[in-house]
This record gives sequence, C-alpha cells and structure tokens, in this order.
Amino acid sequence: MSLFNAIRAKLKKHFDRIRNERIKKNLLQAIPFWVASLLTGLVAVAYTKIFAVAEKGAAYIFQLPHHLLLVVTPVCFLIAWWMVKKWAPFAKGSGIPQVIAAIELATPKHNDKVDRLLSVRIIIVKIASSCMVLLGGGITGREGPTIQIAGSIFRKVNLLLPEWWPKISKRNMIMTGAAAGLAAAFNTPLGGIVFAVEELTKTHISFFKTAIFSAVIIAGLVAQAFLGPYLYLGYPDVSHLSASVFLGVAVIAVVAGIAGSLMSKCILLIMRIRKRSTNQYRQLLYLLCCALVIATMGLLAGQQALGSGKDLMNQVLFTDQKHVVWYMPLLRIVGPIITFTTGAAGGVFAPALSAGAGIGSVLSGWFHASANDSNLLILAGMVAFLTGVTRSPFTSAILVLEMTDRHNVIFHLMLAGMVAALVSVLVDKHSFYDHLKHQHIHDLTHEKKPPKVLAS
Repeated sequence: MSLFNAIRAKLKKHFDRIRNERIKKNLLQAIPFWVASLLTGLVAVAYTKIFAVAEKGAAYIFQLPHHLLLVVTPVCFLIAWWMVKKWAPFAKGSGIPQVIAAIELATPKHNDKVDRLLSVRIIIVKIASSCMVLLGGGITGREGPTIQIAGSIFRKVNLLLPEWWPKISKRNMIMTGAAAGLAAAFNTPLGGIVFAVEELTKTHISFFKTAIFSAVIIAGLVAQAFLGPYLYLGYPDVSHLSASVFLGVAVIAVVAGIAGSLMSKCILLIMRIRKRSTNQYRQLLYLLCCALVIATMGLLAGQQALGSGKDLMNQVLFTDQKHVVWYMPLLRIVGPIITFTTGAAGGVFAPALSAGAGIGSVLSGWFHASANDSNLLILAGMVAFLTGVTRSPFTSAILVLEMTDRHNVIFHLMLAGMVAALVSVLVDKHSFYDHLKHQHIHDLTHEKKPPKVLAS
C-alpha cells in the first residue's frame, strides 16, 4: 500500500507541474480510456486463451467413444444455460445487442438498466458460459462476447472515477469499449473503428475520435504483445484473378446475404416462440434436444460441423480441399440457430463467417473456379453472410480484409457487402442486432421485479 501511495504521490507531483489547465483536463479525460483499453486487451487475451483451451477440449472429447458426445454435449449446454439464467440473464447470446441497448439507455435515468447489461458479473458469466458451450461442441464464437466484455470494462472504469474527475460521456465510453473489444478480438483495428461508426454510434465521430483511436490502438497492442502480430486467418492467395470473377462475387453475395438474413430470422422466430412458454420443464427439454441435435451433427458430419468454424475457414482457404460437401453450409447455418436459441452465452460472428465460407466454397466448386478465384469467392461469401446478419457491409468487408491482409481485393469485398446489404432487405428490413436490442430494452423496461444485482 505504501508503494502505491508513493507512486501516486510522484505522479501527482509531475501532474501538478503542468501549467496549462486545458492540457490537464484533456489528460484526465484520456486516462480512463487508456486504463480501460489496457484492461480490455488483457482480458481479451485471457479469453482467447481460455476459448482455445475449450476448443481443444472439444476436439479431444470428439476423439473419445462417440456415445460420450451424446452425454457431454447436453451436460455442457445445461451448465452454460444455468450459469446465465442464475447469475446474469443478460449475458446470454452474442453481447453486441446488449451493448447497443446500453448505449441507447446510457442516461442517469436508466443507470440500473445499463448495470444489468454491462458489469463485472457479465464478464465472468460470459466467458464461462460461452466456453462451456464450445466445450460441448456448440457452434459459437468469442468475438461478440468480447465486445460486451469490453463495454463492461469501460463502463466499470467510468463508474470508479471520483466525483472531482472531469465528466466523461457514458455513451461514448461504452461505444469506445465496443470498438476496442472488436479490435482486440479479431486483431483488426480499422474494423473496430468502422464498427463503432457504422453499427453503434448516433453521435458524430469528431466528438470522440481521439478516444476511439487511442482505445483501439492500446487494446490491439496489448493483444499483440501476448498473442503476437497474428492475422485471424492468414494470407490466402488471391492473385491472378479472372476477369469474370466479379460476376461470381455478386452471385455468392446474393445467396450468402439472403442466407445470413434467413438464419437471423429463424433465430428470432424461435426465441419469440420460446419466450411465450414459461414452463421450466419445457425450457429444459428444448435445451437437451438442442444439445442432442448438435452432438448428432458432429457424429454424422464430423468435427467440421462443430465449434466456431475457424478450422473450416482455414481448410478451404489454405489447403487443396477448396470445396466442402454441399450440406456443410446448411449445417453451419443450422448450428448457430440451435446454439444461440439455447439461452447460453456465445456469439455469431465466427459462425457467420464460417457459414459464408462454406457457401463460397460450394458455389466456387459448382462454378469450376480456379484455386485463386475460389479463395476470393470464399472471402466474398464470408463478407456477404456476415452482412446479412449485421447489415454492416463496410464493417464486414474491413474485418475480412484485415483478417487476411489482402488489400488487392478490397473492391471485391465491398461489392459483396453492398450486394448482400441490398438483398437482405428482402427478408427483413432490420438487422438481427437491432431486433435483439429492442427485445433487451423491452425486457428491462417491462420486468416486474428486477433481481437484485450485487455490486460489481
């Protein structure tokens, strides 16, 4: 404690030497963003490593006698669902809709509601529940959860500021946290910035551009310090493309965009049906049925049908096995529908990318495309499917671009995103996250007696 006080006194001494009051105020406003970004990077790294251990555990379980999968998957799903239901109901699902809802509710009048969407408890349950689902073979990702985790960290740092500290917009703090979380999860700094601008903010970026840029840089650098300057996927070969590949990109964008929007629509429909039933036994029965379906998918179609889907993306982009069987994209679409509607924690970013990769892989085979053209069509499918879910074409294109460092195909990827965004409206005018945001706000506003939340 004495060491802490000594460091604090020394820092205060240096700070007091600054004569310019404006610089002092700007520095005090920047420090919370820097501290929160550092913590976000560290937690994102820890989450990445735990998630990788869970994925390895799932692969090990899959190698055991197959009948064990029919036991392990239901048990893991049940534990993951129970953790969310008992300790943090708003930790379920992706996490991005919760962050968007928190941004909308970030006023003194709704502080208690925001606390239920973003807290330390949310962080713990989010990590534990999503990893438990993955261990059981669930089709889920860590990217959406990382965004809610980062929003929770930034929110907590903001709440810990003393009364005399210069006031910082709670809304801007949460938005900046979400951008930092996405940047740390995917190692995509530009993707984090574009995501904040396209998906989250209704405020002009000039009001918090310095904060968001510095937060993305710090969180990304911390993640790189522990994980290395990695690419989420790698360097697929997309050189020497044919002149007609633009046509293939457009066709795949239409198919994948509609498929992504239909997947979202199915998830929302099942969630509405489940919400009508308050019978606890029916809820458990549905959960166990979902787990058994996932386990059966793994047994019949192989391990490629389970997990986040990163192995599938790596196979079709970096090996000679460019073309998966025709039903694999269907399984990669059905998997997230089943997993997400269980009520456990877990994201749809990575599963959406893998489903899009599967669609691009199958259609490129039907088109008899060359290996390099196939790689581009697979990337286009990833962008289009994710756009069908999020309705954020530029975020999707920039994310895939940064994951692969293939700047020569930026126009192809942007075309895929724009086409997918246009055709997705035919299925639903609103994005998956927008629907869930309104649902979370409705649940918070209309619940009769909110459960007591311990200080976190």
